[in-house]
Formats: sequence, C-alpha cells, structure tokens
Amino acid sequence: MSPLCLNDRSSVLSFLKTRKSASVKAMAEPGPSPAEIKEILEIAVRVPDHGKLTPWRFILFEGDARARIGDHFRNRWHELHPDHGEDVLGFHGALFLRAPLVIAVVSCAAPHPKIPEWEQTLSAAAVCMNMLLAAGALGIGAQWQTDWPAYDGKIAEIIGLAGHERIAGFVYFGTPTAPLEERPRPDPTMLLTRWSG
Repeated sequence: MSPLCLNDRSSVLSFLKTRKSASVKAMAEPGPSPAEIKEILEIAVRVPDHGKLTPWRFILFEGDARARIGDHFRNRWHELHPDHGEDVLGFHGALFLRAPLVIAVVSCAAPHPKIPEWEQTLSAAAVCMNMLLAAGALGIGAQWQTDWPAYDGKIAEIIGLAGHERIAGFVYFGTPTAPLEERPRPDPTMLLTRWSG
C-alpha cells in the first residue's frame, strides 16, 4: 500500500482500514493544540466502561516537564544498570523529548463486587486506542508505547501513581517528519475459527 493511502480520512471506513501509527522516532513540533488535546481526550473516554467506573485517568507531559521526568528516567536507569555509559543514559533521559507531548494513560482497575478488574484494564487499553484514532482523524501523529518506565515501581511513585494503578500506555503526539510506512498485517481469516459445539 502506498504511504499516501495511509490514514485516509475520506471516510470513516477508509480511515479505519488504513490507520497507521506515526513513529515517535520521527516526530517533531508542533504537537496538538490545547483544543485538539481536549478533543482527543473527549474521544478517548468514549469507550466501553462496564459499570461506568471510569477506571482510567491521564497525566500530560509537555514543555520542560518532559525533560524533568527524563532526569528521573536517566537516574533510575543508572541505578538499575550502573555499567551503562552516557550514550545509553542520555537515550533514556530523552525518551519523552522525542515528541512535543506525551500523555500517560493510567489504569485505575481495582477489585469490585461486580466488575472484573480485567474488564477495567481492557477499558483503559480501549482509551489508548481511541486516542490514536482521534489523533489520526485530526491529522496528528501519535504512537502508543509503554517501555520500561511503565513497569518500574519507583517511576510509578515519581509520576504519582497509587499502589493499585498501572500505566496502560504512554501516547506520544507530534508532527510526523517522515512518510508513514505500512507494515505486514495478518490475514484475519487465518485467525478465525467457528465454534460448532
């Protein structure tokens, strides 16, 4: 498929059939405007949410905050890997500087008498996907990642997560600086079985 056909916004179905994330390795300013962020978040929360629990929340990193959290990433990586040199430490310190804006989607899934935690977790994943769809529909580059900071207890404390909360994803937003490239997709018919009892 030609890169020009990716994220085809001529119709809803065309967009969904050609949706492709941008690469955080090729993002630059500008990021989304405050109005676009508001719109992305309004779309993000339109997901299945059994029991109307709202089992997710957002943490936004922009401007100097990206470098400040990067200092914590760098220091924590050095703690975990004291043998790694400046190049590696610099890379980890600059993780959030690769894009103009990063939003952490936090899963607040917790025990509930009726709603399984797994369903709450899946709802947070759906929020991340809706953010990608909203950004793409607006013509904004976006990529959903986790990487090691999403799974590190000390980083969780630094960014203000409660004990039961987890990062569902860090969603990076910016302007793509390179054409989007399609990747091989599975044939869904090869993944389908029909249960017959």
